[in-house]
Amino acid sequence: MKAFPTHKEEGMDLRDYFAAKAMQGMLARYGVEQGRSADINDRSGAERAYKIADAMMKARDETP
Repeated sequence: MKAFPTHKEEGMDLRDYFAAKAMQGMLARYGVEQGRSADINDRSGAERAYKIADAMMKARDETP
């Protein structure tokens, strides 16, 4: 499923949109870490955002 489709473009994947929103919320709450562990935290943050997105997609499918 796509988010924001138009007659000219398909739009982005809804899962990616949900992940971006989850990441936005996490960054707003916790900020961006600097230093040596930033790469590890960036990766784990992205993985967490997609786990949240997957849960949102699943909940969306289960809603009547």
